[in-house]
Amino acid sequence: MKFIFKLLLNGAIAVTVLLWLTKATFWEAAISSVVLSVIAYLLGDQYVLRISNNTVATLVDAVLAFVYFWVVASLLKWDLSIGGLIFLTLFLGVGEAVYHRFLAINREREKAIG
Repeated sequence: MKFIFKLLLNGAIAVTVLLWLTKATFWEAAISSVVLSVIAYLLGDQYVLRISNNTVATLVDAVLAFVYFWVVASLLKWDLSIGGLIFLTLFLGVGEAVYHRFLAINREREKAIG
């Protein structure tokens, strides 16, 4: 369930912003968002979050998104400016902060239950 929430959150943000700021097709934006979500979930949520805290994991996810979309935009010849990339990264970072807060609340609830 956690991964599905992340997938939907990242997808809603990334696809919307990419369609607005670039000449990416819906499918390019959607597939690139899914790939980012898988990488970020494995790296940021399954590794970094377990050995650090929400802030560090959110920053790692934001940096990952910046680098990832920079590379993807270059490979797919999207016209994503540095300002657009920063805009996308900031929105994804806020989304990741909300997601990590959701995880923390769930973790606390599970501890309280037993």
